Amino acid sequence: MRNVILMALLWSFITMNTHSSEEILIIDVRTIEEWNKGHINAAKHIEWQVISEKIFDLTSNFDSEIYLYCRSGNRSGKAKKILDDIGFTNVINAGGKEEASIMIDRIMQNVNDKFYSP
Repeated sequence: MRNVILMALLWSFITMNTHSSEEILIIDVRTIEEWNKGHINAAKHIEWQVISEKIFDLTSNFDSEIYLYCRSGNRSGKAKKILDDIGFTNVINAGGKEEASIMIDRIMQNVNDKFYSP
């Protein structure tokens, strides 16, 4: 049920907002060992414990749309709280890798539909 609600909320968020792929940042907050076993292609890697220092290597825009994921959603939830606390305004805990992959595929399809349609 939680996943259904999450997906419904995400879909309403997607359809309400205009995205460009340059505004979307996907971050895998798992360990380097987990990252090396497989990750979402468009993702960057920052372990959750160091995200407050390393995020600025990727963006200085506090309004950037940032999707975080890990194995289960726990560490990405911790990373979201850290980014929220330092002033980022558009951080989404995308949950586990599989959930995040589905969510991000839908977002990227929406981006393509809005900006690259004939």
